[in-house]
Amino acid sequence: MKVQGIYIPLITPFANDKVDFDSYKRMLDYYIGKEINGIIPLATTGEIPTISEYEYEEIIEKTMEYNNNRLPVFIGLGGNNTKEVINKLKIVEKYKVDGILSVCPYYSRPDQRGIYEHFLKISEATALDIVLYNIPYRTGRNIENDTIYKLAELKNIVGVKDSCGDIKQTTDLLLNPPKDFSIMTGEDILFYTNLVYGGDGGIMASSHLRTDEFVEVYKAIKDNNHKVALDKWKELAKFIPMLFEEPNPAPIKYCLSKLGLINSDEVRLPLVEITDTLKNKLDKALSL
Repeated sequence: MKVQGIYIPLITPFANDKVDFDSYKRMLDYYIGKEINGIIPLATTGEIPTISEYEYEEIIEKTMEYNNNRLPVFIGLGGNNTKEVINKLKIVEKYKVDGILSVCPYYSRPDQRGIYEHFLKISEATALDIVLYNIPYRTGRNIENDTIYKLAELKNIVGVKDSCGDIKQTTDLLLNPPKDFSIMTGEDILFYTNLVYGGDGGIMASSHLRTDEFVEVYKAIKDNNHKVALDKWKELAKFIPMLFEEPNPAPIKYCLSKLGLINSDEVRLPLVEITDTLKNKLDKALSL
């Protein structure tokens, strides 16, 4: 299966410090009706550092039940203890998921050899498809393009969520892509750029909102309607930065709660709810 289009890295709704599965089902049903291409629970936007082991499996189970084979599902599964990541695969593999999104090992700051060996061991431990997640400003380490090319040779490493923060590295990869390998942007503001450079789409927190417009941009590019895509993109490009003025996913949760898709904008510490200043800006942007 080719990873392409718009994948939403789902927020995890909370109410009174518990996962709010009523909101989760409502939200899933909503997005599945939106012509997106896949979903990714339990990633950064899903506040994975604050999710307990019990909640982790329960969220996977409920995702698969609610999704009911309607969309591809990749589960967020990464870490800086390679053995622990491999052990956690056993939980994910109980369910018929399509693959995992796995972040570059953080904090330990391995060199490129260590990064390669980490993902090699994960690749050898599972038949699931693996999308690499390169986000140096969170992990402290960049997965260099040479390492991505080597990892792309492994049969089940099928793509990358590229948030490298270096436009030269990004464009070099887009212009010289590995064979049968998906390049998905994780920098939401680079979605249009990714597509016009021949990339495959985006794994974007901001596509929780104005989802139809993201889909329209994607379809217009694929149909070679570049003017239509650019005109639509200009509007989105003004909106996206607001969602990251304060730590993700708090602004998105605020918007989703105001729109009635989730019951509460609750986040878990160390995140806190957004400021009144940002609430007012988002209310205007969404005409709430």
